[in-house]
Formats: sequence, C-alpha cells, structure tokens
Amino acid sequence: MRIVRFSPNANSGLGNDPLFGVLNDEDQILVLRGDPIYSGIVPTESKVALADVRLLAPVIPRSKVVCVGKNYADHAAEMGSDVPKEPVIFLKPNTSVIGPNDLIQWPRMSERVDFEGELAVVISRICKDVPVEKVDDVIFGYTIGNDVTARDLQKVDGQWNRAKGFDTFCPLGPWIETDFIPGSQKIITTLNGEVKQSEPLSSMNFKIPQIINFISSVMTLLPGDVILTGTPAGIGPMPAGAEVTVLIEGIGSLSNKVSPRAN
Repeated sequence: MRIVRFSPNANSGLGNDPLFGVLNDEDQILVLRGDPIYSGIVPTESKVALADVRLLAPVIPRSKVVCVGKNYADHAAEMGSDVPKEPVIFLKPNTSVIGPNDLIQWPRMSERVDFEGELAVVISRICKDVPVEKVDDVIFGYTIGNDVTARDLQKVDGQWNRAKGFDTFCPLGPWIETDFIPGSQKIITTLNGEVKQSEPLSSMNFKIPQIINFISSVMTLLPGDVILTGTPAGIGPMPAGAEVTVLIEGIGSLSNKVSPRAN
C-alpha cells in the first residue's frame, strides 16, 4: 500500500489543508481521514487524481529523524574510516524535512552541499528496547530519504549537527510503501541524470532489525519518527541548480533541485 500526503488542488473541494491518501495503480488517490500513523487506514468517499495534487513529504516527524552513519563498507572507506562495530547514530531536526520536488536551500555558511541517498524507515508506535524479532511490529512502512550534508562544515565542526541540520536538508518521499521488504533492491542516486550511487540494500552492514533494536535501546521511538539507514559509496557535491534523484527499487524515486548559494 502506498500512503501519500498531498496538498489538494484549489478546485478539488477538499479544502486547503494537507491530506493523506492511498495511491492505487491507476494513479488515483483514495482520501483518508486523519493521519494513518495515528488513526489507522480510515477511508473517506473522496478520490482525487495524482496529477491534480502536489505531493508533500509523506510524514512530518513530530519528534525526530534518527540517522545511521557509515553503514555501507564502501562508504565508510571513502570517508577514510572502518565499518563501526556498532551503529553510529545522529539526529536531524524535523524542521529539515521537505517533500518531493521541493527545493534544497544552499546555506550561505557552506561552500559544498552533498547528496546521500538512503532508505528511510517510518515508525508506527511508541517503542523502547525493541527485540530484533519484534521489529516488524513497530514499522509503519518505508520511504526514500536524502541526508543532505554541508560537507565542509562537517569537517570543520568535527560533529554533524550543523552540517546535516539545515532547513530543507532532509527530503523524504514520494510516499510510504507499507508492503516493502528490504532485501537486494538497489538504491540508485543520480545527479543531473548521471548515476553516482548504485548498490543493493543488502550491502548494509547493520540491517533494519539491528538498527531499530540498537536505536530503541538508546532512545524511545515515537509514531512518525523516521530512521535514515545510511548511504552507499559515491556521495558527492550538488552544484547550484542541480537535480538529484534517489531511486529505490520497489518504492519509487525522490527528486529535488538545489538552489543557488544563499547570499
């Protein structure tokens, strides 16, 4: 099931507020009542064509985005480090989240802004110390993320909050796929149509059950929290005006353009 969050057309009669819906194979959206992470799948009688709406980030975390660093061996190597023995985790603020086709804003503090295509997990309920064998019980679904990073600031600061926390630095979308099962599907990132990252999800050092078990042993996860599971090798800068697309087989693709550097 593909869960979308969207802004309806002004002439749709659905009002002005963002709505949730289920996208079918005919590109029709069955409008839902409320947020399905909290309310469950409660259909209304309204339908709208995908072509007549603007897709938004499929989830706006009310609490946090938790990220896993250096989770692919080749990426750890290109960053000059070994694969860690435990997941390396950090946070992005929920104010960094944007949706499909939204503009990534280049901050004036930075000279280099990089892409990092990632699989994202959406949490369904409050959970703490989740056993590996129970992880599926707390997953609402999966979407695609881009862990946008001001690489020069990351090196200067020695920690990652500023470099990864700017507004617009966490594109998510285009929808949440509730039936997705991570395996050997490829994650592919292109920059202006040129492939920069391409690797199967199975190359992750720490798999989804290990990641959620570890993170939930550190902090309580809340409904709507998002976990970014790490990026493969091939990260690099996005020039002003560039378009970056992250595709994950079985989910879809997420595209965003980059603004000029802020003055």
